[in-house]
Amino acid sequence: MDLGDENGYSGFQSLSIATKSAIYVWGYNESGQTGRNGKECHLRVPKRLPWTHFKLKSRFIDIACGREHTAAVSADGSLFTWGSNDFGQLGDGTEESRKHPKKVKQLQYEFVKSISCGAHCTAAIAEPRENDGTLSSCRLWVWGQNQGSNSPRLYWGAFSPNTVIRQVSCGAVHVVVLSEDGLLQAWGYNECGQLGRGITCEGLQGAQVIRGFCKFLDEAPELVKITHVSCGEYHTAAISDNGEVYTWGLGSMGQLGHCSLQYGDKELLPRRVVALEGMVVKDVSCGGVHTCAITVKGALYAWGGGQAGQLGLGPQNGFFSCNSSAEAEIFLRNIPVLVIPNSVELVTCGHSHTLVSTKDGRIHGWGYNSYGQAANKKCTYAWYPSPVDWCVGVARKLAAGGGHSAVLTDAYTLKELCEFRLADSVNLSNATEIEDVASRNDSDALARLCKRLREQWLTVSSCDCDEEKKVVAANKEA
Repeated sequence: MDLGDENGYSGFQSLSIATKSAIYVWGYNESGQTGRNGKECHLRVPKRLPWTHFKLKSRFIDIACGREHTAAVSADGSLFTWGSNDFGQLGDGTEESRKHPKKVKQLQYEFVKSISCGAHCTAAIAEPRENDGTLSSCRLWVWGQNQGSNSPRLYWGAFSPNTVIRQVSCGAVHVVVLSEDGLLQAWGYNECGQLGRGITCEGLQGAQVIRGFCKFLDEAPELVKITHVSCGEYHTAAISDNGEVYTWGLGSMGQLGHCSLQYGDKELLPRRVVALEGMVVKDVSCGGVHTCAITVKGALYAWGGGQAGQLGLGPQNGFFSCNSSAEAEIFLRNIPVLVIPNSVELVTCGHSHTLVSTKDGRIHGWGYNSYGQAANKKCTYAWYPSPVDWCVGVARKLAAGGGHSAVLTDAYTLKELCEFRLADSVNLSNATEIEDVASRNDSDALARLCKRLREQWLTVSSCDCDEEKKVVAANKEA
């Protein structure tokens, strides 16, 4: 049951409930990508971004992470960016990094609908706020590295003007865009074949439509209607309208999911992942050197490099390799393997870590965890799925970057709105009481949050006491 309108307002304004969304960001923070000015370079504990950062009373609908920057879209069509800006990826016309979210004023006349962040670039799909029906309802705006501007610019590429854009995905040095009629166009660097043109190229390449999809190796490439696309660092994956997965680009770590590769360590044309035959895939996400897919039944499959635990299979689990070199066989799986059998709703892959949300509302992560981006526990590598128990609300969108993560959650009912309110007011003196009430009212996420916070506060308090004892002892010795 939805208690408010599309802008997040409800009839309970007397309770000072201004929003139905929450944004949690955590992990590496060298460039301020977690939205805080903290002294530490990383934030191991997911914390909700204060609404004072955004200066609006609207819920959020999308979030994305680049290598060291973050972007979020609000329900009123505004776009906010923060973090690294060395290549103008924040879209404010400068190259100055920023540690707090700020609205992209250059898009104030556009209603932004979705966002994608690459390593050092950003792309948004938006509709003109004033549209007499002659303009496309979904246009593409790009900026940052290799995009020709550090401010958003309208870009059609190989598509005809007013083509309806369905989705955009940014990789390390390439961008792929999906139109409403199922066509893909790609541009950027193509040294690994990530543009899907059947050849490799040196230097920056202009946009071209991808027209060759290899369903069977002994047949000529054909045109396939695509419904979803995802860019990794130097590889790409797409889902066809019948739920089949195609991958292309660099495959040296098995991230393409093929038993063998046609061009050394690369695949230059989109090629069907035959190991997933018979399964209908609804979502796919590419990381640095790994790929994950979710079937319509909620099963999660993963393949590619697992040297940091990003496959969720453990440090050693019978990995396969595309070649016979001993070092390549250690943490590599070039054939999709089942990681979670059911109930997976969302997945996102960062550079070397993975996040998923399940039907029971829980978020799990695994992979490289030096900055806490993948798991609650303090470890360099989280080899298996580990719960991230700091987020309250229904997970709507997951995002993972180079070393940081983000979750966008929503509240749809009065109960969830109350959980948001209580989560903001938890402290050491009331955490036990709120945890008890939450547990008795089936507010599992809030109860877990209270428990985690109490554990953290007690740990910090214990460390402070130990440090104080050391100081006193040192003073006595002096």
